[in-house]
Amino acid sequence: MNSLLDPLLIAELAALGLGTGFLAGLLGIGGGMLMVPFITIIMGHRGVASDLAVKMAIATSMATIIFTSVSSVRAHHKRGAVRWDIVRRLAPGIVIGSLLGSLGVFSLLKGTVLAIVFALFVGFSATQMFLDRKPKPTRQMPGTAGQLSAGGAIGFISGLVGAGGGFVSVPFMTWCNISIHNAVATSAALGFPIAVANVLGYVVSGQSVQGLPDGSFGYIWLPALVVIALCSVLTAPLGAKAAHNLPVKKLKRVFASILYLLAAYMLWKGLQG
Repeated sequence: MNSLLDPLLIAELAALGLGTGFLAGLLGIGGGMLMVPFITIIMGHRGVASDLAVKMAIATSMATIIFTSVSSVRAHHKRGAVRWDIVRRLAPGIVIGSLLGSLGVFSLLKGTVLAIVFALFVGFSATQMFLDRKPKPTRQMPGTAGQLSAGGAIGFISGLVGAGGGFVSVPFMTWCNISIHNAVATSAALGFPIAVANVLGYVVSGQSVQGLPDGSFGYIWLPALVVIALCSVLTAPLGAKAAHNLPVKKLKRVFASILYLLAAYMLWKGLQG
């Protein structure tokens, strides 16, 4: 228990939370792609097996989205930007896909395999960010069955990589002729059901796992969840404010370069296993 109150651990987690919160506000991205590699490193330095550290980092990253998405959605909703009709149609599929991933596939796959999946996903996302491509709006949203399937895919992929789904849902919605402004706001709203459903799965599937560190709740590492969530909520508004005064397009390319390094690290961790 004393290790949970280690000042160095709290400082590391606080710095991670402050940084991810600021970048989330500045660039409009979730913090999962930053949190997962760094939580993996922090847990590894504290003696947690690499395979388990990756799984717990993914689960803990997803849990923080429950808190950060609420504040984000409130801001978007006040501006009338959230397409709640789309949220209602995608959410059922998201919940089903999230539970299938977090209760089934996530618990069956080794952490090393998940690390490789994460690395490939982040590498793809970094490339999209670096190129700053805007999908051509040439379609309309599909019907109920199509949106159920799309939601399932978004929830499933999000659960495997510990991200809120924005890098999947935003391109999908803009491709379907939803304005980028509405797509980003709606994606923020979708982050909540994605996070809640996946976290439920991580908690249940992690109950019988051996060797979990102190402060664990299933696959979720509570010290990291509490500190990161508190700190990221503090700095997200500062990042959003700074976005109006800084060259965000150039910053996205710098951030994409950092993501390539983090993806390479996670790929190395996966291939080690």
